[in-house]
Amino acid sequence: MTRRRDFLAANAGKRAPMPGFVLLVRPRDDGDAGMRVGYTVSTKVGNAVVRNRMKRRLRELARALLPQHGMPGADHVLIGRVGGNDIAFADLRAQLAKALGRIAK
Repeated sequence: MTRRRDFLAANAGKRAPMPGFVLLVRPRDDGDAGMRVGYTVSTKVGNAVVRNRMKRRLRELARALLPQHGMPGADHVLIGRVGGNDIAFADLRAQLAKALGRIAK
């Protein structure tokens, strides 16, 4: 996802806050079964180096878990949080699996 309006629309969907990130999911209801993913990390998280590292970690998490556990036909947005880079990748992966489980209910 690249358009601001898509990110704003996803904000109206379901929310699953975790210590390392916040997951937003909103069904599109447009008949397309494809999943779209967006990433955002605020300047509050740190400088450009820290933000880019967080985005790379979020991209890898989404690449690993969303194809099996994501909602088809929905927009998924991962918002990086302060301290997300300090959490081990395996813990972030477990957090995303937990967040996707919460959203699926």
